[in-house]
Amino acid sequence: MRRLPHLNGIRAFEVAARRGSFAAAAAEMHVSPAAVSRMVRVLEDRLGVRLFERSANRLVLTTSGQAYLIGLSPILDALAQLTAQVQTQANSRILTVGVGPTFAVRWLIPRLASFRRFAPDVEVRITTGGVAAPFSEDWTCGIKLGAGEWPGLVAEHLFNADLTPVCAPRLANRLRAPRNLAPRSLLRVAHARGDWPAWFAAAGVRGVTAAGPLLEFYGQALQAACDGVGVALGIRPYIDDDLKAGRLVAPFKLAVPKQEQWYLAFTPARSREPAFLKFQHWLRRTVRQA
Repeated sequence: MRRLPHLNGIRAFEVAARRGSFAAAAAEMHVSPAAVSRMVRVLEDRLGVRLFERSANRLVLTTSGQAYLIGLSPILDALAQLTAQVQTQANSRILTVGVGPTFAVRWLIPRLASFRRFAPDVEVRITTGGVAAPFSEDWTCGIKLGAGEWPGLVAEHLFNADLTPVCAPRLANRLRAPRNLAPRSLLRVAHARGDWPAWFAAAGVRGVTAAGPLLEFYGQALQAACDGVGVALGIRPYIDDDLKAGRLVAPFKLAVPKQEQWYLAFTPARSREPAFLKFQHWLRRTVRQA
């Protein structure tokens, strides 16, 4: 059980110490000087130490009072800041979503108009980072690829991350079986070097090592595939819209689950914000429809 001191007395002590008299403290706290004096006296009794040397004209902090004030001021400042933050968040209509650049371009932004129709009063801010970008306290929430275990965060599953080769339609006609994939045509993603080996293992193909252009993000590889540069190993849901529109074709039926999945990640402290609740509801509905 947390043992806290007399909180009214703490406030009265801090104001009186800062203002130099009970009368000035009373004016700031909108109570009588006698009430301030009484609250400070109760605090002193419970602490078992004197905090002020009292005189007719002014208050002088004792050594204990000085030490208490030095430690107490930053705590009260932090409490005031936290209170303002909670009050602001409770009424916030600003939604800051942290996502990777490929997820932003390939999935979220194409559906942003739908969310704006659903929640026209919410101001949306999208911020992107690298694949390993840490969750920022400035974000309302994030959409992350991983195992769903991040300390301090709630992780709500959204999508499976299945891998399947994709390419431009004119290239797909030449691909009858996985063994037809030429190593130098296989586009690679720098942070996902294990994708092609995992897919070939599931396909039962040995001795094929991807040796095509090396790109930094999945989005770059998928754009290169759309332009006919080679075959990318597409990850869902990045490829869904391109497959539906015919910009990309999946020449093989085999889709291999990646060892990671997509999650909506957020802190418990922000889970009741109006903007987040609307985004979470819209996101769940959109994922179900997909």
